[in-house]
Amino acid sequence: MLWFIAVVLGIVQGLGEFLPISSSGHLILVRWLFNWETVIGQTGGNIDVDLDVALHLGTLAAVLIYFFRDWLELIQDGLTKGLETKQGKMFWYLVAATIPGALAGLALESKIEQIFRSQPLIIAGGLAIMGVILYYADKKMEERTTLNGITFMQALFIGTAQALALIPGVSRSGITMTTARLLGFTRKAAAKFSFLLATPIIAGAALRHTPNIIHNIGNPLFFVGILTSALVGFLSIGFLLKYLQRHNFAIFAIYRLILAAVIVFIYFGKGV
Repeated sequence: MLWFIAVVLGIVQGLGEFLPISSSGHLILVRWLFNWETVIGQTGGNIDVDLDVALHLGTLAAVLIYFFRDWLELIQDGLTKGLETKQGKMFWYLVAATIPGALAGLALESKIEQIFRSQPLIIAGGLAIMGVILYYADKKMEERTTLNGITFMQALFIGTAQALALIPGVSRSGITMTTARLLGFTRKAAAKFSFLLATPIIAGAALRHTPNIIHNIGNPLFFVGILTSALVGFLSIGFLLKYLQRHNFAIFAIYRLILAAVIVFIYFGKGV
């Protein structure tokens, strides 16, 4: 049973981290729908948060592998040439854009986990609201800015919006892509900047939980889950970048609204 749960959660994380649908919200909802909290808890202690971070570690590996050459150039130019080159600027823009989300995570993560983790209706609200905003931004805004044209203030604005992703259902990729589209970025540029911005924020979260992840690595939920989320995450990145060359974000906005409605229906159907 644990192997099956690990694979399912790994798939959910791999899809949800990079598609604008909320990985944290989906991880909570899958546990809630199938009552897996009890099964997971029987493996030893309160490992829910550590497990989610471990699954994010898999998607961190995915984005590092997929954009390996990009990150080599970003780091090299950023540390040796500063703001003199486009890649150097992008590196420091990403550093600056990461700070608001990192500070929000340090200050609010534990409180938000306590408030929102067991609240399906709040997750449904986050899914629905962000679905509407994503649809509006993508439909109304022109595609006029590429990554080469990004400014410091635009990067910082997107990074600040990323802090809202602490609320399950909002989605880190969803809020960053939506904000980028509101600023007039092309769909592909919005997605790629979101993917690059994911790297340091996921790495920071993983670093905070590293001792617990190492302690639990023998648990199949962790080992299998990380491998699965890494593979699915890698495929998700390639899929979305290719998909957005010819399509818009509408399908993801519609999915969010439908899922929100289903959650509400099940919630009250259960008589919770």
